[in-house]
Amino acid sequence: MIEWIAEYALFAAKLATLVIALGVLIVLVVSLKQRASGQGDDNRLRVVTLNERQRRRRESLRLAGMSPARRRRAQKTLRKQEKARRKGKDDASDESPSRVWVLDFDGDLKASRTPQLAEQVSLLLGELQAEDEVVVRLSSGGGLVHAYGLAAAQLDRLRDAGAHLTVCVDKVAASGGYMMACCAHRLIAAPFAVIGSIGVVAQVPNVHRLLKKHDIDVELLTAGRYKRTLTVLGENTDEGRAKFLDDLQETHDLFKRYVGERRPALDVDKVATGEIWYGRQALEDGLIDEIATSDGYLAVRMKEAQVLHVRLEPHHSLLQRVGVGASMGIERLGDSVMERLEASGWQRR
Repeated sequence: MIEWIAEYALFAAKLATLVIALGVLIVLVVSLKQRASGQGDDNRLRVVTLNERQRRRRESLRLAGMSPARRRRAQKTLRKQEKARRKGKDDASDESPSRVWVLDFDGDLKASRTPQLAEQVSLLLGELQAEDEVVVRLSSGGGLVHAYGLAAAQLDRLRDAGAHLTVCVDKVAASGGYMMACCAHRLIAAPFAVIGSIGVVAQVPNVHRLLKKHDIDVELLTAGRYKRTLTVLGENTDEGRAKFLDDLQETHDLFKRYVGERRPALDVDKVATGEIWYGRQALEDGLIDEIATSDGYLAVRMKEAQVLHVRLEPHHSLLQRVGVGASMGIERLGDSVMERLEASGWQRR
């Protein structure tokens, strides 16, 4: 009996291995076909009416506090109200209420979400009406100059088209993030949001002395006097350092001019020191226009207009979804292990 169970278990293990291998093979074939045909590369547009979502959630919250009998009666009433609301919309004139389009930008060092932002802006420019507003919920500590210059240029497209642009900062808009934020006609920040850092920084490690100590020569050949000002491996010169600093200063001047053109009332020289300010301090210095959270601002706008959250969701193949799921599972497992270890450490103290 024991031998039979062992043989059956071995057979089941082999069968499971074969099924898993076939499944992986099928997923790979489908993924390769999609890639070869160009499918799965497009982002999916998703638009959510925040007014309706908030109304449904409030109704759910209200119903949760009722007794079962009262909840059933309330649900019938809500269904009738929903039918009446839909009929009223159908019978309404073609004149639509003002709309608020909400975009999100969560910036990293390379401003890697810029292509999605550019596509969203292009879509909105074909739909915006005179009374519409665009709200960008921005969070970024800055990064590469050219990357954030391009991201800010996308918001400038909205300004140039005459759209009313509002930027809300809940956490941080510093350096390149503030370069984007200052494009707004109205800049709103939370009380402790980090604002500013109007400056430029660069650092270059140099191991020339270490190489020289070990008799290692580095040949750096350039055409053009300032093709390389500072290098990692070669010997840096005073002339190269001076040119590098000149380039940094020129970039800083461009940054200051960019901010000054979009916020003419701001004393740029006073705030362009590379320092950061929290929301309330930033309001006093004119870096922002109002203290509020994005949730609070949109809650007010929902009383006056239709608020639409627009985002582009990348289309993931089945293989990618499996990979992401596995990665998230491993990450959660690691977090759980670390939490248990930390908890056991506290218990020992």
